[in-house]
Amino acid sequence: MTSILIKLCYASIAGLVLGIEREAKHKPLGLKTCVVISVTSCLLTIISIEAAISSYNDMMFIRADPMRLAAQIVSGVGFLGAGVILRRNNDVISGLTTAAIVWTASGIGIGIGAGYYKEASLGVIIIIISVRFLPYIVHKVGPSTLNQQNVSVNLFVDYTVDIEKMMVGIREILGDIKHIKISGEVEGHKIELACKMKEDNETILKYYHKVNSISGVVYAEIEAR
Repeated sequence: MTSILIKLCYASIAGLVLGIEREAKHKPLGLKTCVVISVTSCLLTIISIEAAISSYNDMMFIRADPMRLAAQIVSGVGFLGAGVILRRNNDVISGLTTAAIVWTASGIGIGIGAGYYKEASLGVIIIIISVRFLPYIVHKVGPSTLNQQNVSVNLFVDYTVDIEKMMVGIREILGDIKHIKISGEVEGHKIELACKMKEDNETILKYYHKVNSISGVVYAEIEAR
């Protein structure tokens, strides 16, 4: 009983560490969710192993797979991961890392439930380093394209403006535009753009002022994803 309690407590700590990382970034996956997933995965793994051992001891002619129940955890937890993946405007998808953490929490719980404490601990450490610190290192020493982020630009322009000429000016400011959507309204045109910019608030502010100063632009809105 003591070993089971230790495993469950260890799983809750591992889930807590993963949850704190997501909570610190204000993601939908938080402390409670990670702890619940990790502890439950650990518990189901323990039950799966203990049930197989019990069946083997009671009836020698029956051989049960000790990881049969645990094997269903990873696939079963997929619906939670799918729930945090969002498709935003301009085909921007977010939540993939959070979904991966959901899957990771279950995997860590399974590892602890099976008695692999060192391996689970090492896994948590590597994941935290990769998620929290590796992006900063890559941004410092990696290519400049990795320092860019997806940005959506929404413009409302006067209906008298020549859209083609305006787009030439917008391209000179924003550079390579990945997505364009133009819709006509009663008082003007609504233009939605998707592009990449340097991951810097000052850069985004500078682009905002430049776009907003274009003749015919009634208002501009820039949002970093």
